[in-house]
Amino acid sequence: MSRKQKEQQVVDLTDKLNRAKSLVFAYYRGLRVKEVEDLRKQCRKENIDYLVAKKTLLSRVFKQQGMEGVDVSQFTKPVATIFSFDDEVAPARIVAQFAKEHEALEVAGGMLEQQFVGSDKVMALSKLPSKLELLAKVAGSLQAPVSGFVRVLAGVPKSFLYALQAIKETK
Repeated sequence: MSRKQKEQQVVDLTDKLNRAKSLVFAYYRGLRVKEVEDLRKQCRKENIDYLVAKKTLLSRVFKQQGMEGVDVSQFTKPVATIFSFDDEVAPARIVAQFAKEHEALEVAGGMLEQQFVGSDKVMALSKLPSKLELLAKVAGSLQAPVSGFVRVLAGVPKSFLYALQAIKETK
């Protein structure tokens, strides 16, 4: 890569890092091109960017952003960075699910709330429900008491009508 391309990639990485809610680092060595493309397709479906960048460029971006907790030199293999802009759990979930099916993909760590987290925490994060699932559960929890109250209120007139019907049938 030329110097100009590297500078452009640093600008792109900085932009993505500033917009990202979370990111996951994954070792991709050993995956076939078709498998990487499948992973990229899954990422695109959920507004997630899959990017492979040189570790030196990643290190430079993290230092520029003041994120000293990330030591890119600890990555022993080429690493892909998966950025999520909407859901904090989505990249961890996608990578963990893909890693179950493809042993060559390994989780190397991630970033959550500007802090580096290890692969064990990324795997724990992957087991959490997505943002949409949590919102659906909250909506269901909020709706349950109201719908129960409506059923109770509707039950009183129904019981009264059933009693009247039973009296009518006996006469």
